[in-house]
Amino acid sequence: MQIADRPHRSVAVAESLLVTIIWASSFIFVKIALNYMGPITIAGLRYFGAFVLLLPFSIRNYKSSQPISRALWIRLIATGISAYTIGNGAFFWRLKYLSATTVSFLTSLLPLLILLLGTIWLKETPSLWQILGMIISLVGSGLFFSEKLQADELLGIFIISIGLIGFALFGVLGRGMARDQQVDTLSLTAIPLAIGGGALMLIAFLIEGMPAFNPITLGIMIWLATVNTAFAYILYNHALQALSALEMNIMLNLSPLGTALFAWLLLDERLNIVQIAGMVTVLAGVVLVQQTGKRLKT
Repeated sequence: MQIADRPHRSVAVAESLLVTIIWASSFIFVKIALNYMGPITIAGLRYFGAFVLLLPFSIRNYKSSQPISRALWIRLIATGISAYTIGNGAFFWRLKYLSATTVSFLTSLLPLLILLLGTIWLKETPSLWQILGMIISLVGSGLFFSEKLQADELLGIFIISIGLIGFALFGVLGRGMARDQQVDTLSLTAIPLAIGGGALMLIAFLIEGMPAFNPITLGIMIWLATVNTAFAYILYNHALQALSALEMNIMLNLSPLGTALFAWLLLDERLNIVQIAGMVTVLAGVVLVQQTGKRLKT
């Protein structure tokens, strides 16, 4: 099934940058919501709620699109389970015990897994300059958060590692389907959200019970489902048609820095000269990957 809506590379980069900014705020909103409900409940409501918002558009889109093959259904199911049930479920769970900055920093290690899986699975071999840019970005992330990590937080590494594997599979599976235009952007967004988010909702009800809403949590969940999930993931999947999995995830390495900036503005966490140097280093790595990516054949 071919869908002729592949964006120009510059548009895809702009989309990925907007997604990065939006997702940078997610950890802050989730930390606030954790004062009122469990982490798995928040994740389930966010992702399944986003699917509900997209459902009317999906029904109309389904009537005018070609049937989805069995093999493609399997990949869509795997995408939803790996990203939302495993990946985000693990990250939301650990966010109850780890700081937002620590969890956000650990996500910056994701390009290492993406590099490996993307090379093996998608045959997208990065250039030496892109590898150098990734290393520079990782060094910058380590520098930025070097004074934020705490020794006792290492207890969460195991669960975070499971989440990283889930996200890596999500990035590679999504890139493969988007690059080859096997399914339209709306279906690539809505179907995994329904499957992964629905599974999280079931797990949340069994473990954490029925959620209790108040004006604060209701507002946060509506915002997370609408802006940070439905809108952001449509942009993400659309940009994946033009950007490789590595290029996309290197761009998303800016998200932890955005999280720290939001924490500085909203939670009064200060930035020092070392962190500023880390921000500049990460940005340099991201720019290097995106510039050399223009010549990458996929």
